[in-house]
Amino acid sequence: MTGEVRGTSWNAAFVRFWVADAVSNLGTFVSTLALQLLLIETLHADQVALGVVRAAQWLPYLLFGLLAGVVVDRVRRRPLLIAADVLCAALLAAVGLLALTGHLTVPVLAGLVFVVGSASMFFSAAHLSLLPTIVPAPSLPSANARLSQTYAATQSIGPLVGGALVRLLSAPVAILVDAASYAVSALVLTTVRVEERRPESTGHERDRHLWTELREGARWVYRHATLGPYAVSLHLWFIANAVVTTVLVHYATTELQLDALAVGLVLAAAGVTGVLGAGLAPRLGVRFGTGRVITATEWVSPAAYALLLLAQPGPYAVVWPLVANAVFGLGLGLKGPLEMSYRNLVTPDRLRGRMNATIRSFNWGSIAVAAPLGGWAAATWGDRSAILAGVVGLAVSALVLWCSPYRRVTVEGEQRASMVTPAR
Repeated sequence: MTGEVRGTSWNAAFVRFWVADAVSNLGTFVSTLALQLLLIETLHADQVALGVVRAAQWLPYLLFGLLAGVVVDRVRRRPLLIAADVLCAALLAAVGLLALTGHLTVPVLAGLVFVVGSASMFFSAAHLSLLPTIVPAPSLPSANARLSQTYAATQSIGPLVGGALVRLLSAPVAILVDAASYAVSALVLTTVRVEERRPESTGHERDRHLWTELREGARWVYRHATLGPYAVSLHLWFIANAVVTTVLVHYATTELQLDALAVGLVLAAAGVTGVLGAGLAPRLGVRFGTGRVITATEWVSPAAYALLLLAQPGPYAVVWPLVANAVFGLGLGLKGPLEMSYRNLVTPDRLRGRMNATIRSFNWGSIAVAAPLGGWAAATWGDRSAILAGVVGLAVSALVLWCSPYRRVTVEGEQRASMVTPAR
């Protein structure tokens, strides 16, 4: 691959990587809503069961998340992505078919979702670590912005498609659409050409114990002056966010009495504004610095979800959830590309898999604990009380990052821009 081609995030390998990512994400957001509606409307699950199934999806991150980072740093990443996509396609097809034939139960669904979550965990660790080998460092913020914009776009389209499919056909059909999207993603990834050599290992490295490599990745994250507080804040954010999102669809369908299409519209709002935020993120990073933008936008999440508490049943019940998710999505779009770029640029390639897996294992693994607790809190004290608890947790997360050195971090392009910007 020539230096000229690699110098842009529009090279053929990136475009195909981008397409595979978009197709897979679209299917995922279709089934995200469909899976919850399947539980509520078909299996008649309560908030606790919703939390248990959601916990099953993210429990692999808690159990095997750090191991995934070591595996990703030891193998070629593209074949791992393809294998994970194929496995997810097969398992989700099983969910859809079992539901269509009336043989699906909550325990069976939780078991299948657990395996899907395991495959997705390895996919995520490899996905984040492969991108820097496809595009060079100067193009990484732009490439991440494009991926984030596409993610946000699928986040807006997916729930609408999912809601329409559930309303017109059924939730199992929507889940089968997600299975097909994973199959298409795997097929496209087979066409990605990237110079990815098997990681070299010396005799000493081959003798290293697995636990040593796990500790090395964790030490890099939590002893780093800026990655450490960032990771802790992010873990708190995921815990609090899981409490809210576990009960959100139940709150919308039972207390606010919204139908599947209206709930899809609410979830889609975050994607629309997320596209806008992701498009603005690189320029805001250059203008104000990555750290300042991220720490400021952290306060958007608690402010947005607080608006959910203003909603009341009636003809305008959809308004406040719609506004809340739109504001929430804007905040995610503004910080997402900058977060991904910074943590990959500041980490050596040999540690990227373990760095990403360390952060993501605790992020997503925390949902395995927070989701059942959120469901239990909602079943005991009501959905509104659970949402309020999540809002408080998100505010604490924002405060932790605001008081840390992360506020002052910049990346290479921002440093150069600051040196050439004329005084005003």
